[in-house]
Amino acid sequence: MANLKEIRGRITSISSTMQITSAMKMVSAAKLKKATDAIGMLRPYSEKLQEIIENVSASTDLEGVSTYTEEREVNKVLYIVVTSNKGLAGAFNSAVIKELNKSIANTPHEIEILSVGKKVYDAVRKSKKIYDNQSGIFDGMSFEVVANFVENVMRDYREGRFDKVYVIYNKFINAATQEVQTEQVLPISLPQNVEASNTDYLFEPNAKEILDVLMPKSIKTQVYKAILDSVASEHGARMTAMHKATDNAEALRNELKIFYNKARQAAITNEILEIVGGAEALKNS
Repeated sequence: MANLKEIRGRITSISSTMQITSAMKMVSAAKLKKATDAIGMLRPYSEKLQEIIENVSASTDLEGVSTYTEEREVNKVLYIVVTSNKGLAGAFNSAVIKELNKSIANTPHEIEILSVGKKVYDAVRKSKKIYDNQSGIFDGMSFEVVANFVENVMRDYREGRFDKVYVIYNKFINAATQEVQTEQVLPISLPQNVEASNTDYLFEPNAKEILDVLMPKSIKTQVYKAILDSVASEHGARMTAMHKATDNAEALRNELKIFYNKARQAAITNEILEIVGGAEALKNS
């Protein structure tokens, strides 16, 4: 029979773990509300911006209009990969890294990685070429911070350092569900055979100058949205993971309490039997 003191120690340890996981769940739940509000406000803006670009593009000939839409021979690919800086979030980080490895295996071109999050940086820094590490942006994230490093990516794309740019991240569906997404950032992928709207648009100053302004903004917004999606997904995944951990710890604690009570009862029974045995021995002596 296990030592009663040892079992009591395990019960105390599990109870402490339950307090920690429960607190982490509540913290993630509070952060999730703020994160979902942020992504909820950005998504309509991003979708409307893309719709405007498609409408303008359908009304003009894109040949030579923008470097950001031109397809060219692919020699080098940049992956912007978004994970978190912390763990304890179930399969949140491993799912993105798995998708990255799958994409790399299917890409017969030179690869560079722009890591957003320590988990992906630690996973690839020894085996892949790192273009940049932006793991610190979560401490004070804003559109301006994201736009700064995306501007560098856009410059290197224009100069021919990269021929395609993708972003891999977890898209937020709900607190319990996140979907790994791989989206092409550059060149901008516009729907094929888009018919111009029946509305007769008048462009001022002209379609090319409008696209020159909207396309860079759309690229930055797409990456920013991916990061906000990932942040919301992280808190949802961690909240779910900590909820399950708390439930599992509670179940284990209850099992140990039952085991402890049985062991204590057995010990008391043994003591009673020893006392009765001793009394009988004295009586017969």
